Amino acid sequence: MNFTPKSLLGAIAAVSIGATTLLGMGAGPASAGGRVHCDRAERPVWSGDPSRNMTAHGCTLPSTDRRWYRVEVANLVEPHHNTEYLNGPVDHTEKLHDRTIKCMGYTTDAHTVNWFGCVPH
Repeated sequence: MNFTPKSLLGAIAAVSIGATTLLGMGAGPASAGGRVHCDRAERPVWSGDPSRNMTAHGCTLPSTDRRWYRVEVANLVEPHHNTEYLNGPVDHTEKLHDRTIKCMGYTTDAHTVNWFGCVPH
């Protein structure tokens, strides 16, 4: 195999672009981009694990689109369900203060913000 300087330069460029792409993809969830504040939110806990969705009220929304959002919640209510069913019994409700939750995105409906893709804390 005979490598010329031109082919070596191309191979080095391909490797560096691939490494940069992989590092960029891995760094996304590690650091949440936009910071948002919500006054209160509800996030159900199903059989011990928190839901990936959260319904929030009184939120400031980010001005730019990001891959991850850091949602700071003043009052977070977590109803702990015994089962995986929406109408199932609630064992107890826990109220947490000053929590930060990372979420992938949101939709808005009137005065409600529905966060989705939230990482368990």
